[in-house]
Amino acid sequence: MASHEQLAGLLDPATTVLLTVECQRGVVGPGSALPELAREARSSGALGNVARLAAAAHDTGVQVLHAVAERRPDGRGANRNARLFRAAERLPVQQLSGSTAVRIAEPIPVAEEDLVVRRLHGLSPIAGTDVDALLRNLGCRTLVVTGVSANVAIPCAVFDAVNLGYTAVVPADAIAGVPPGYTPVMVRNTLALVATVTATDEVLACWKRPRRSR
Repeated sequence: MASHEQLAGLLDPATTVLLTVECQRGVVGPGSALPELAREARSSGALGNVARLAAAAHDTGVQVLHAVAERRPDGRGANRNARLFRAAERLPVQQLSGSTAVRIAEPIPVAEEDLVVRRLHGLSPIAGTDVDALLRNLGCRTLVVTGVSANVAIPCAVFDAVNLGYTAVVPADAIAGVPPGYTPVMVRNTLALVATVTATDEVLACWKRPRRSR
């Protein structure tokens, strides 16, 4: 892990954005389409840590960006070229645009200044979306990646961020995947090779400073 001084240098509020990935009611909420993932996100403390990070970001002036996966009721534009997409079509809870399933899940706080990017296709919260352009316009250099799942969307986000020139920071206790033992293996053997891996408390310690406007 990076030292506190190194991490503090990366997490300057003026050039840092907190990204929450698929932290929506239909994924990690009580009525989740993926109950095993929802249970893991909550029981592991990951969802609570995302909430803590979002609250601290609001207090510190760090921009928060929520990446939401959804689909049209008619499915237009959605992928069908992988088992994951075809299985999602049969789930009892659908992530339909405008439904409660695509609202940010409690207890994550959402502020007026937060940005929400919704995608209708693909696996990544960054590739093929407005996220990269928004980050560049915000002057972002460091992207803090949180949310679900460690199986697919989180590694996609980290790889895309690094390929686009951002420094990725991953609080390992603010992401979740299934089965329960999978996330630490993914972090240790894959994400740690390309991202700065840390913990929620370490990020919060770096953000205990006066609020700065962009």
